[in-house]
Amino acid sequence: MSSDQPGEARTRAVRALEAEFGELISRVRRLLAENAERMSPGMLPGAYKVFTTIVRRERVTLSALADSLMADKGQLSRTVRELEQLGFVSRTPDPDDGRSHLLAPTASGLERLAIARAPQEHSLLAALDAWDIDQIHDLTRLLHALTAGTVPTDADAPAPDA
Repeated sequence: MSSDQPGEARTRAVRALEAEFGELISRVRRLLAENAERMSPGMLPGAYKVFTTIVRRERVTLSALADSLMADKGQLSRTVRELEQLGFVSRTPDPDDGRSHLLAPTASGLERLAIARAPQEHSLLAALDAWDIDQIHDLTRLLHALTAGTVPTDADAPAPDA
C-alpha cells in the first residue's frame, strides 16, 4: 500500500489521464492528416477540420464558423475560398442578413469526404467491439462531463442516439 497523500495520488492519476489524452490527440491528428490528404492531395488538416465543421453544421455563416472553431475570420476566409475553389463548399446569400453568406458543403465535397473517411469508417466500432455497451455509455458520460466542465453524474450522459 502506498504512503502517498490523496492529493499526490490524484495528481498522478490526472497526469496519467493527460498522457492518454496526448496519445489520443496524436492519433486524431494523424487521422485528420490522412483524411485531408485523401480528400484532396496537399490539403492541410486545418482545412479538413473547417470542411467537416461546415458539413456538421450543414449551413453556416463565416462568423458562426469562426466562433465555432475559435479561429481568425481572415485566415478562415482564405481556407473557405480554397474549399470553394476545390468545389467542396458553396456560398449563397444569407436570406436573414444581406451582408452575410451561408456556407454549405457541395455534393462533390460530401462525396470526397465519404471516400476520405471510408478506410477508417468502422475503426471506432471495431476498437469498441469487445466493450460492454454500458462501458461505452460510461465513457460517453464521463467525456461529456469533462468537456462541459462538470462533475460526472448519470444525468450528464447525452441520449444514446445522440
